[in-house]
Amino acid sequence: MSIIGWIILGLIAGFLASKIVNNTGQGMLMDIVLGVIGAVVGGLIFNFFGATGVTGLNIYSLIVAVIGAIVVLWLYHALAGRSGA
Repeated sequence: MSIIGWIILGLIAGFLASKIVNNTGQGMLMDIVLGVIGAVVGGLIFNFFGATGVTGLNIYSLIVAVIGAIVVLWLYHALAGRSGA
């Protein structure tokens, strides 16, 4: 998948995951970064369980990326909350 495809997938996945986890986006740049990292994490999680990871710019890959981004965002908030207390 091209870098533009990763950015588009990352932006959408990061935005959706941010809305699911805390009802607000993290900002465009953070949503992209979170989504791309989430796509990689989601791909690793899905591969671990024997499923296919990110396959391109499609709905299945978006679902994988959103699930991964939710995991990354949850960990981010857990670690940020821990260091802030």
